[in-house]
Amino acid sequence: MSYISKEEKKIPINDPTGKWSDLTLLPEWEEEYYDIYTVRKHGKWVMLKSLKKEYADNPRYRQMLEREFDTRYNLSHPNIVMVNDIDEVPGVGLSIITDDVYGYSLRRLIDEKRLTPRIIHRLESQLPAAMEYIQENHIVHHPITPDNIIFTEYNENLKLINVGYDQTASLSAQDTRSDIMSYGKVVNEVLDNLPERLPRLRAVARKASDPEGPYHSVTDLQLALQHRSANRLMIYLTIFICLMLVLILLLQLH
Repeated sequence: MSYISKEEKKIPINDPTGKWSDLTLLPEWEEEYYDIYTVRKHGKWVMLKSLKKEYADNPRYRQMLEREFDTRYNLSHPNIVMVNDIDEVPGVGLSIITDDVYGYSLRRLIDEKRLTPRIIHRLESQLPAAMEYIQENHIVHHPITPDNIIFTEYNENLKLINVGYDQTASLSAQDTRSDIMSYGKVVNEVLDNLPERLPRLRAVARKASDPEGPYHSVTDLQLALQHRSANRLMIYLTIFICLMLVLILLLQLH
């Protein structure tokens, strides 16, 4: 099951059907309006996102939870925790049910000085890929932080939790910019806790966290991380097209 902090709280659950068991509160991942739990559903570990007790019977907050479920249920990306269902859970109330995450938060890994080269690589590749997918689907969400980035226990794949909140017709330039700035802040904090300097990645992170920085889209960010630029790609593409046209003309002459 997912990583549980020292402040874990096991909660008795009364379910005569036997559907739900082993309910555990995870304070490390709580949010303003929500509590996060792990629980067994028909014997399989899943995670719950549930309204805190003071909001559980309020129609406004229940609608907010249902709207988030509708948004997240349609997301499907290998670096975003999958949402499976929404259900009334005994002793907890209305809850979004997601895949369980067998791993550790980036916050925990930073605090315990357990960062690895593979984690750095995932931050360079998988996190921008997840951000690009979220933006393509016009998802408005809270800032990405080390607390909602999880790395799986064995292969250290990156997973975002609790990212989908609402879907809009389009994202504003500020929404896009905020994501890029969040990325820069996350990577800068990671680099602050590494013995290695990694100057190239530091330069990208600093530019990303700058409100006036050069990255206006996740694509710009990805190109910078890959040592490429949009102008260089256009040059390569133009050369390729010209070569193809020459080849076609030569074939027609023969």
